[in-house]
Amino acid sequence: MREFKHGEINEFVDWHDTDGNIINASDGGIIFVDGKYHWYGMAFRDLPFCPGPNGGQMTDIGVVMYESTDLLNWKYEGVILEVNSDPESDLFGPMRFERPKIVYNDKTKQFVLWCHYVKYPGNHGKGYGEGDLGLAVCDSVNGKYKWLGFSKPQPDCFVRDMTVYKDKDGSAYLIYDKHVYLNGEDRCLHVIKLSDDYLSYTDTQKRIESATWREAPAVSYKDGYYYIVTSGLTGWNTNQAKAFRTKHLLDEWEDIGDPCIDDFTHTTFNTQSTNAFCVDGTDIQIIMFERHNTSNFLKSSYVWLPIEFNDNNTISLRYKKEWNLK
Repeated sequence: MREFKHGEINEFVDWHDTDGNIINASDGGIIFVDGKYHWYGMAFRDLPFCPGPNGGQMTDIGVVMYESTDLLNWKYEGVILEVNSDPESDLFGPMRFERPKIVYNDKTKQFVLWCHYVKYPGNHGKGYGEGDLGLAVCDSVNGKYKWLGFSKPQPDCFVRDMTVYKDKDGSAYLIYDKHVYLNGEDRCLHVIKLSDDYLSYTDTQKRIESATWREAPAVSYKDGYYYIVTSGLTGWNTNQAKAFRTKHLLDEWEDIGDPCIDDFTHTTFNTQSTNAFCVDGTDIQIIMFERHNTSNFLKSSYVWLPIEFNDNNTISLRYKKEWNLK
């Protein structure tokens, strides 16, 4: 296996696809299907951060996908969920499909995509469609996904960063940063179980009391414990990571501190957590991080690190410029 190579802690390093183009798949994830890994994410624009419709943090392309057999060489597969030019459409761009996550439903044989949806012009706010959960489905992992709309998992709340986790028994859970403006409730991560078809919410949910003012959840599981790596709320600026663990997704979660070893700047190695996934046929689990480059979002970069599962049921993350899959 060839080595993953990353730059210095404070560098932004271009990752290229097999055509030589910069990989542009922000805050997405990996799904393994029929012997191939599929890496997907929202395509940023070649612009700096700017409120209104002119910021690089929005997309006028949509959610894109790449495929690989070795996690190193990535072939561009195209746009799987497209922005359009109809001002009356939910998908009128520029807008945001932040934190898209895809899970496969074994019963319905559908690939289900959830995301943090922000309508045109892509600015977070207190209005309709300015912080909700978006939903799309497809019969193939890399086909054109059908948009089913957006909604709120609970009344009077706004959704920020989120992820979807498929458990061992086939059930799926949304984990999201719930933001309530109206009653002064602290922002906090919540877990909500999805319906059997993954297309709607159930009443089974849990507020993670220990995870107030946290976002960017990335979930992993090992030897009876679930772990979430999270970020604090500092906008596009990096901050110190914090991890939590539990024996059941709907139980209490324990704060187990910063998993990053020798992160002397307390910035999660100048990144923010995105997603965690298993390497097929191995015990290796990788957590994906992203370096958001607010001066040019197209130059944002990716840092993937192996998760170290410790004997005391904690996790550690060590920055590595180069490492091998073994």
